[in-house]
Amino acid sequence: MEKDYYNFDNRREKILKTKETRKIFDDVFDKATLNTIYEFSRKKYFDEIEFVIATGKEGNVFRCKTGNNYHALKIYKIETSDFKHMTEYIVGDERFKKTKKDKLSIIETWTRKEFRNLEDFTKAKIRVPLPLYFKRNCLLMEFIGNEISAPIAKEKPFQNMKEKYEIICDYMAKMIKKKIVHADLSEYNILNNNEELVIIDVGQAVSTMHPKAKYFFERDVLNMSKWFSKYGVETNYEKMYENIKKISEKANK
Repeated sequence: MEKDYYNFDNRREKILKTKETRKIFDDVFDKATLNTIYEFSRKKYFDEIEFVIATGKEGNVFRCKTGNNYHALKIYKIETSDFKHMTEYIVGDERFKKTKKDKLSIIETWTRKEFRNLEDFTKAKIRVPLPLYFKRNCLLMEFIGNEISAPIAKEKPFQNMKEKYEIICDYMAKMIKKKIVHADLSEYNILNNNEELVIIDVGQAVSTMHPKAKYFFERDVLNMSKWFSKYGVETNYEKMYENIKKISEKANK
């Protein structure tokens, strides 16, 4: 037991760079999670975890460093996540039929689901963080930003909102062609990376075969049309819906 604890403590000190990072980590994550991220480090995905980028009810995102390169590590909380909320986006998605109902299984499925969605979005040429690796409740992906993480669009709207509106319509049409719906698209889940639009938080994205896919899609359209209209873009729910439909039809010809 003493040897095991010693190894655990050594790993914690080696990977987690600062006292603040160690405190945040210890407050919400367990030994098994640390062993998982130690495996990431052992496989040379990163050398150390520097600091927290974002915190939330379901997990925290950290900036990691290896050499001069940065990555983002999302770690989902196993004990305190909203499992009822997560289950709504898992049950009914035919890609994840065999998920068990215990906490760890739900979190592991959610982590795998976000990784899979990031892959599918990337293949569809929708700009999202590039997925790198995942295991258990840990997901490693591209860091979006320079020295600091890019702000969300809610905090920093784009200079050319009309242009970004057309990009979002195009992306949403590509999602439908790929048979995926984001299901939580808003200005809070879009980054402004030096005027590059990057969609994030795709764990809840569902297959178009999901029983609530149509509702989720219509909600995404409503959220986006409301937000862009606030910044002078001449749109509303009906106009945006039709625009996405036209782009989809044109792409299928």
